[in-house]
Amino acid sequence: MLNLLAGQLTGLVLPPLDVDYLVVAGGGGSGGGAGGGGGAGGMLTGTSSGLSISTNYTVTIGGGGAAGGNTTSGTAGSNSVFDATTSTGGGYGGGGAPGGNGGSGGGGGYGDHAGGTGTSGQGNNGGSNTIPGMGGGGGGKSAAGGNAATNNLGAAGGNGLASSISGSSVTYAGGGGGGGNTTSVNAAGGNGGGGQGGSKDTNDATAGTANLGGGAGGGSTGSVVNSPGKTGGSGVVILKYPDVYTLSNPGGGLTSSTSSSGGYKITLLTAGTGNVSWS
Repeated sequence: MLNLLAGQLTGLVLPPLDVDYLVVAGGGGSGGGAGGGGGAGGMLTGTSSGLSISTNYTVTIGGGGAAGGNTTSGTAGSNSVFDATTSTGGGYGGGGAPGGNGGSGGGGGYGDHAGGTGTSGQGNNGGSNTIPGMGGGGGGKSAAGGNAATNNLGAAGGNGLASSISGSSVTYAGGGGGGGNTTSVNAAGGNGGGGQGGSKDTNDATAGTANLGGGAGGGSTGSVVNSPGKTGGSGVVILKYPDVYTLSNPGGGLTSSTSSSGGYKITLLTAGTGNVSWS
């Protein structure tokens, strides 16, 4: 209180509470058995201008979608939210079915299925499956998922997009690679946390990366067994604001960390749901 009065007496004027944000949703889970890769979580960036101190603003960190079974589709990722900005969870990868719609669409599963549709401004479409037995790639923020058009090989996931809001360049929202039917050959996940697709008779697909919103790599098929899909990576909300302000989480519910750089504070919110407020 004394510091505030001193600031008023000396004519101190606080800068506007303008908050730069990055909001990435959870990536989609992948399908099993030459399943489609999960679509990346939707990614949005921007600035919220003239926010008010001592006012609650909603934040939600979207979780990654669940893995599909040996022959079934995964589930979509969950939305991430900061105030009025909502990024859409990544579409699921199909398992013997089309990919799901989402922030980025999931890849189509084995059996000649289309990829899901991405959300305009947030991501891209998932890849299709034009040759039975392979999975299409999940879409990413910067590129659509690949189409499975080569015998026995799943398609690559679409690449994500780099941001330096955290103080260093990090790539987010890559799509998952599609599952295949080729020994020791894996379809690459997209840059930005997309998981690799599985290879023949293995369970070597990988999950989407946590807090990058990556889509999961599709499970594989083979002569012995079909392998299941994997889980999508969770999302993240990053907030950058003038360092004269302090962010709190009234009521709890959020996991966060804060650093300072060049006159700004940068808060990474990595799990949970709740409110943030500045003072």
